[in-house]
Amino acid sequence: MAKKLLADDPAGPGAPVSFEEAMAELAQLVSQMESGSLALEASVAAYARGAELVKYCAAQLEKVEGQVKVLEGDMLKPFAVDTLDGDSA
Repeated sequence: MAKKLLADDPAGPGAPVSFEEAMAELAQLVSQMESGSLALEASVAAYARGAELVKYCAAQLEKVEGQVKVLEGDMLKPFAVDTLDGDSA
């Protein structure tokens, strides 16, 4: 039962197909670990898989940030947040 949490592939977990898939798997791992229902060995395996997923997601985000920098001409603009708390009053 604990083996399924790491991957549906019997050969073992590999690189995720997409960022979204990695995030979904990571959320599932966190949920299972927080529930306390995993055995010690399964918890360690889930933690290791989670660390791999975090590295994958961070690399994907860095790659996309590089693409955005190219599209914006290396001039990233700060994200402007419109506040509705009455600052303009």
